[in-house]
Amino acid sequence: MWRRMTGSGKQEAEEASIMRPPLLRSSLGCLLTGFGSFPRNKAVTQAAAPPLLSYLRKTMHYQTEPRGHQNSPDYRLYFKTSEGKYISPFHDIPLIAETEQDNNVPAKKPKRNESEVLYNMVVEVPRWSNAKMEIATKEPLNPIKQDVKKGKLRYVANIFPHKGYIWNYGALPQTWEDPNHQDKDTKCCGDNDPIDVCDIGTQVCSPGQVIQVKVLGILAMIDEGEMDWKVIAINAQDPDAKNLNSIDDVRKSRPGHLEATVEWFRKYKVPDGKPENQFGFNEQFKDKDFAVEIIQSTHEHWRALVQKQTNPGGIECKNLCCCDSPFKCSAEDARDVVQSAPACGSAHPVSPEVDKWHFV
Repeated sequence: MWRRMTGSGKQEAEEASIMRPPLLRSSLGCLLTGFGSFPRNKAVTQAAAPPLLSYLRKTMHYQTEPRGHQNSPDYRLYFKTSEGKYISPFHDIPLIAETEQDNNVPAKKPKRNESEVLYNMVVEVPRWSNAKMEIATKEPLNPIKQDVKKGKLRYVANIFPHKGYIWNYGALPQTWEDPNHQDKDTKCCGDNDPIDVCDIGTQVCSPGQVIQVKVLGILAMIDEGEMDWKVIAINAQDPDAKNLNSIDDVRKSRPGHLEATVEWFRKYKVPDGKPENQFGFNEQFKDKDFAVEIIQSTHEHWRALVQKQTNPGGIECKNLCCCDSPFKCSAEDARDVVQSAPACGSAHPVSPEVDKWHFV
C-alpha cells in the first residue's frame, strides 16, 4: 500500500557537491529549517535560475500509507519516512528543501552563492481533480483527509471552462497563518492553516506527493474575512522551471494563466451558495520577494505554535522532529496513532454530481 512519492532519484557521486539552499540549525532540531541565513537581498532572490542540474538535489524521501476508504469521511493518508517512521507532514517535513542526511551526519554547510532556494510543497489536490483534500491540522500526525461540511464530503465545482483545480494544490510545511495575527496591509487575520501553494508545473501530481518548488509570487485572497495567501510556484523538476523565475515571467510566457487563477479563486465557492472571494492589492499578484517575506512570517508563527508560545486554537502539534517542542512524541506513539485508524479498504463511489458544469 505504501508509495514512494517524492524527491529526485539517487545521485551520482559527483553530484554531491551541487550547491544547496542555506539552512538554519535552530533550537527546534535537525529537521527544522529557518531564515536566519536566508538570502533576503533582492538582487539575489530574483537572480536567474542556475542550470537544471542544480535542481537535482538529493532530498528526503517520503511514503504515504492510506487508511479507511477513499471517497469517504474515514479516509486518511498518513506520512512516513523512508526509514519507516510515521511523521506529521505539517510539522516534520522541512520548509526549505534540505539534503538527506547519511548515517545521521548533518550535511556540510552549503555555499553562500546559490541564487535559488527551493521549498518543500505537500501536494493535497492534484490538478483536474475535485475532492477537497487537505492536511488535517486538528488531528494527531496531521494526515491528509477530505474536507467535510455539514456531514458531506466537499468537492470543488467545475466552473466553466475549468475542470476541478487548475494547478496542483497544496501547502508549505512548517508554516501557519495565525488567526491572531493581523496583516498590516489587508487588516485581515490568518485562516488557521498552513500557507497554500499553487504549483503551475506541467506534471499532474498525486495526493501526498512532496515536491520541491520555486516560489514565483503570491496572491492575497480574502476568504470570508480571513487572510488566505496563495503562493504561486513551480515544481523545480519541471522543464519550464529554468525559464520561470518571477511572476512577470509567468505573465509573459503563459498569457491568461494568472487571470484564470484569480477568477478561479473568486468564484469556486459560488455554486455552494457562498459569496465571491475578495482580494487585497487590487487583485494584483505580489512579486517573489514579497512572497518570501510572507512565507518567513508564517514560518515564524508556526515556530511559536510548536514551541507553545501562542494559542494553538485547536491545532494538533504532535511531532517527532522538533527537538525543543513540548509536543514531541515517540515513534511508538506515532505508530499507535496510525494503527488506531480504520484499516484500508476499497474506495467508495463518487456521485455523478461532481462532474456537473457550472456557469457563474
